[in-house]
Amino acid sequence: MAVFPWHSRNRNYKAEFASCRLEAVPLEFGDYHPLKPITVTESKTKKVSRKGSTSSTSSSSSSSVVDPLSSVLDGTDPLSMFAASADPASLVATTDNSRKKRDRDDNSIVGSDFEPWASKRGEILARYTTTEKLSINLFMGSEKGKAGTAISAMSEKVRTRLEELDDFEEGSQKELLNLTQQDYVNRIEELNQSLKDAWASDQKVKALKIVIQCSKLLSDTSVIQFYPSKFVLITDILDTFGKLVYERIFSMCMDNHSILPDHFSPENVNDTAKETCLNWFFKIASIRELIPRFYVEASILKCNKFLSKTGISECLPRLTCMVRGIGDPLVSVYARAYLCRVGMEVAPHLKESLNKNFFDFLLTFKQIHSDTVQNQLVLQGVELPSYLPLYSPAMDWIFQCISYHAPEALLTEMMERCKKLANNALLLNSVMSAFRAEFIATRSMDFIGMIKECDESGFPKHLLFRSLGLNLALANPPESDRLQILNEAWKVITKLKNPQDYVNCAEVWVEYTCKHFTKREVNTVLADVIKHMTPDRAFEDSYPQLQSIIKKVIAHFHDFSVLFSVEKFLPFLDMFQKESVRVEVCKCIMEVFIKHQQEPTKDPVILNALLHICKTMHDSVNALTLEDEKRMLAYLINGFIKMVSFGRDFEQQLSFYVEARSMFSNLEPVLVQLIHSVNRLAMETRKVMKGNHSRKTAAFVRACVAYCFITIPSLVGIFTRLNLYLHSGQVALANQCLSQADAFFKAAISLVPEVPKMINIDGKLRPSESFLLEFLCNFFSTLLIVPDHPEHGVLFLVRELLNVIQDYTWEDNSDEKIRIYTCVLHLLSAMSQETYLYHVDKVDSNDSLYGGDSKFLAENNKLCETVMAQILEHLKTLAKDEALKRQSSLGLSFFNSILAHGDLRSNRLNQLSVNLWHLAQRHGCADTRTMVKTLEYIKKRSKHPDMGHLTDLALRLPLQTRT
Repeated sequence: MAVFPWHSRNRNYKAEFASCRLEAVPLEFGDYHPLKPITVTESKTKKVSRKGSTSSTSSSSSSSVVDPLSSVLDGTDPLSMFAASADPASLVATTDNSRKKRDRDDNSIVGSDFEPWASKRGEILARYTTTEKLSINLFMGSEKGKAGTAISAMSEKVRTRLEELDDFEEGSQKELLNLTQQDYVNRIEELNQSLKDAWASDQKVKALKIVIQCSKLLSDTSVIQFYPSKFVLITDILDTFGKLVYERIFSMCMDNHSILPDHFSPENVNDTAKETCLNWFFKIASIRELIPRFYVEASILKCNKFLSKTGISECLPRLTCMVRGIGDPLVSVYARAYLCRVGMEVAPHLKESLNKNFFDFLLTFKQIHSDTVQNQLVLQGVELPSYLPLYSPAMDWIFQCISYHAPEALLTEMMERCKKLANNALLLNSVMSAFRAEFIATRSMDFIGMIKECDESGFPKHLLFRSLGLNLALANPPESDRLQILNEAWKVITKLKNPQDYVNCAEVWVEYTCKHFTKREVNTVLADVIKHMTPDRAFEDSYPQLQSIIKKVIAHFHDFSVLFSVEKFLPFLDMFQKESVRVEVCKCIMEVFIKHQQEPTKDPVILNALLHICKTMHDSVNALTLEDEKRMLAYLINGFIKMVSFGRDFEQQLSFYVEARSMFSNLEPVLVQLIHSVNRLAMETRKVMKGNHSRKTAAFVRACVAYCFITIPSLVGIFTRLNLYLHSGQVALANQCLSQADAFFKAAISLVPEVPKMINIDGKLRPSESFLLEFLCNFFSTLLIVPDHPEHGVLFLVRELLNVIQDYTWEDNSDEKIRIYTCVLHLLSAMSQETYLYHVDKVDSNDSLYGGDSKFLAENNKLCETVMAQILEHLKTLAKDEALKRQSSLGLSFFNSILAHGDLRSNRLNQLSVNLWHLAQRHGCADTRTMVKTLEYIKKRSKHPDMGHLTDLALRLPLQTRT
């Protein structure tokens, strides 16, 4: 293609802005408002007769506006039509019945404020473990009676199943010995799965055998420390069995394919389901041993709903009395806990049985000190302080059930009963664990008095103070008692010799201290913790508790000037000598600071402490640190940096940034934040010091610019560096630091050849060309206002950049290079104007330097012609079948560029635009709609003054039709 000369059209930017403004149209609102709701016309049709004509329609509407959706349905939606067809009286009756049933059932439903058993299960399994060998009896059973003839009579079937159960009780047993705890757990899980498999294969008797066998294990206390965990595992199987039986009977209550509702009465249950339910209870009643009979019947307690309205309320007292036959106090208390558990699930309103279980337990509590129990403990080598906590899960659960929505008077009664038992520590602890914290807090001094009188031999007092402290963290005691409560508790806690016991209590009471006292008392508590945990490096075994203490302190001290003035706070941090734990603690502190620090700070106490904390986080970064962790640490450090402000002491602010750069050099996002902060500081300095101390201000700004110029090369991300070079150059230019701005722009230009073909974004490799195009377009916008350096000739930076673009290796089948050249053409056209579109204050751009000089315009046009030649050459290479669509798109894009920026009164340029128009349509690849819109735009512009030459151009631009 021939070389075409370029002539930029003269632009009147003010006039163009004015022509682009939206025309203001006055609007008379009247009754109309865009937020006013539409009134829908409701049409009511009354059918007079099924024959012939006719229906009369009446409209009840205050507006003629009709909702099209409503008009389709004659104003009535299908759901409304369905509802209207129903009998209104029946609907009201149904609604009332549902409401009454829901109100009636509210009393039998436990709310979300009741902590479920499932939340305690994991804690019990983790706490009550053993290293001793365990044993388990597995039923082998005989095979007699399995090949008999088919039995049809129901009585024969029942008798045969009872014989099978007798066979189980009399059959052979296989005892597995020397099982580890994990082996034991695995065996129990196998039995649970066997139960499900037997049930699924319709072997109901086998399923019952498995449940009986597992229940028998609850009478074994040979490894007594493991008993609470054994209870959890076995009752899981019982729960499974109870659920399977209930669902089986429930599914049998189907008449005419209608399923029994969730809330039903026995009258709704058919005879088959009732008979099946009775059979299950008969089978269970035939179990000879007390413990399995009790547990299996309790597991299907809910099934009484199928038989009688009062079935559950009658069974619970009977089962409660049945537990009295269990001699071992530990076994009996867990049996009561299970009964309370199923009772709370099916009938939480029956408080009498819950209370009866507790009072029965109190009557038998003295058995703990009986010779039988003591001999058993001696035989197993278990001390009383280790034995008594085994009762806690069961007792805590029983107390929780009793205290649920219980009146405060019940707590008074419980306290009196505890006193009658000589303030037994175990009972007292369960009372404080179960009742509402508000009830406990109001009686704090009473409980302290009872704790003092407790016998410490079986259950240590410090555990009682810990339970009391947990309540006081949730509820406030009387203000007049607060100091005395703290003194009484801490007198006991500080005397503890065992570091683990001490820190477990201190962790709880630190929150009470922070909540109700000043930094002086908190400092005293922290000093005491340091004193107890430092000898023999005891803190190394208590990091979780120490972390908890720190979190509680910072949760109550949001004023960090007060927090860091607590003398022992930083020495307390020094106890975290394991790096991973230390970093986690530092992260917690910084998260609280970022969340609660409202105002920027320059407090030296805060700055020194937080710099130390941030340095700890930063120094934990190594080659193995995950990217997500690096991002989190950088976020926290950046949050701190943003909150540091020395006001108008700009030199001190810059000194802080210099120190931060040296401390946080391994985290790139932090360095990026520092560069942005310094650039912002430079702009703020210029704004505040405007007209004052100009020489000092200029020196300071140059120092800021130098900071950025030195820091940017240390960054890894290439586009991060490119964008920061551009941004910093813009800041330097805005502060009249022209030589520094040139240095930034030259650095950016020299970095472009290093841009790789693929870059990593969020862990995925992506082509970089689109990102490079975006950066260069921003760069061109800045170069418009950058004045030429007097020693480097006209348009020196633009020429440098064009050379780099020319030498860059672009991807095959890529048009990004030509798009960049098109943007360069726009830049050069803007540079040829007498007055530029925008300027920087106090910086003379090339329009001021050259003032429309002919030599400058000639150089500008020469560059335009070079760029145009590159574009046209690329278009020529696209004359291939697979590239024709690209050629059409680029041709139309270049046409629009000439239309917007070129002077089409030049014949050569005018002819080039016509050729590009034809090229865009030549092979039928152009978007006809776009071409039509473009031509309409040209015709519209031709009517403007000084645009008459576009009329002739429009006549030379035909539209090709597709057939």
